Amino acid sequence: MLSVDKLEIQLYVCVMEQLTKAEEKVMRVLWELKKAFVKNVIAEMGEPQPPYNTISSVVRVLESKGFVDHKAYGKTYEYYPLISKGEYKKYTFKKLMGDYFDGSYENLVSFMVQEEQLSSNELEEIKELINSIEPKGGQDE
Repeated sequence: MLSVDKLEIQLYVCVMEQLTKAEEKVMRVLWELKKAFVKNVIAEMGEPQPPYNTISSVVRVLESKGFVDHKAYGKTYEYYPLISKGEYKKYTFKKLMGDYFDGSYENLVSFMVQEEQLSSNELEEIKELINSIEPKGGQDE
């Protein structure tokens, strides 16, 4: 049975925190723009645009959590991500695996098959994908 090392999940989760929906929305904009002032973040968020102070507060919280940093231009700050989208995706997936599937890929796939009611073609595509990937570190199951 394939599983994610539970100690690895715990260590990874301790280093990074789960983002709130508002924080994640701001991070998605920063990942897209690479660097931005608060007004640029707001402009990318669509209508209705959130208040400046709200986004400014969210960005400062993200900075305190270690997700972003800034470059100062006088009293104006330009923010940029310290954590990549890929790193956060990996963290989120490992947290999901640990919290809901006991670190078991078998449990995850079983859930997907049962809940999503995958077609024969979709199951075949998954099998082909699995067969095309070389085992990690040259190890077999």
